[in-house]
Amino acid sequence: MSRILAIDYGLKRTGIAVTDTLQMIANGLTTVDTKDLETFITDYVSKEDVSTIVVGKPTQMNGENSENMKRIEPFFNRLKKLFPTKEIVYYDERFTSVLAHQAMLQSGIGKKARQNKGLVDKISATIILEDYMQSRI
Repeated sequence: MSRILAIDYGLKRTGIAVTDTLQMIANGLTTVDTKDLETFITDYVSKEDVSTIVVGKPTQMNGENSENMKRIEPFFNRLKKLFPTKEIVYYDERFTSVLAHQAMLQSGIGKKARQNKGLVDKISATIILEDYMQSRI
């Protein structure tokens, strides 16, 4: 099988998570500078068999798109053009940052590590990926 890649797109940093080849386990992969994101994804997809790219869709509590959507939509459209044979999908990312902070607290990670925004982004991408995987069951 192939992997599923998930993206928690941010203004400065973007968290990335990926499944194993059996698509059973989601793992945080890395955090990259958003300006380098397309290059990173292109490089990763050239080395690994990726069937689906899941992009976190920032949605407000009332169901409307958040302000960040105006940056994500052009990125999403570029991905579709870059990878026409891949499935590119949105997945609701509401509460992922909150859940990432909770997961860090529950894991016993120290205060200094919890302030690492890159780690929060990577965990958020993992939560998006886990939720997406659960939605397909």
